[in-house]
Amino acid sequence: MREHRPLGVSGLGGWLILIQIGLWFTLIMLLVQINQSMLTIFNTETWEVLTAKDSGLYHPLWAPVIIFETVFNLMFLVFTVYVIVAFYRKKAILPRLMIIFYSLSLGVGIVDYLLLYQIPIARELEDGSSVRDIARSAIACAIWIPYFIKSERVQNTFVR
Repeated sequence: MREHRPLGVSGLGGWLILIQIGLWFTLIMLLVQINQSMLTIFNTETWEVLTAKDSGLYHPLWAPVIIFETVFNLMFLVFTVYVIVAFYRKKAILPRLMIIFYSLSLGVGIVDYLLLYQIPIARELEDGSSVRDIARSAIACAIWIPYFIKSERVQNTFVR
């Protein structure tokens, strides 16, 4: 019995090569961010400086923002690994996972920016990189979400 081959392009080539690079880059960046935040915030006096009421840098939002970012990064790390596994197993759910992946990145980037903007010292230190990251994420959503909805290669590849 022969395996059914879809008509048209399929496989992990084409534009999906960029998706693979992006997924692996995201995984590496999350590991670096988690490592840096754990080392600099939770293992030093930084946490105390930002969250102690008698500190000059204290703001009531620091603790929730730091915890939110850490929990999100840990959960997004697990989700990214799941997406990579689904990608290489060519799972049919992958297009939906990628839409969630890009939407979540944009949404959490906006929420994080809005939370940090409420903290005066964080607002002063903002160099525009957060806004650039949000813009980059919005552009990624505008490009890749329609791609995962409309692409013939995506429809023919992720079928298991």
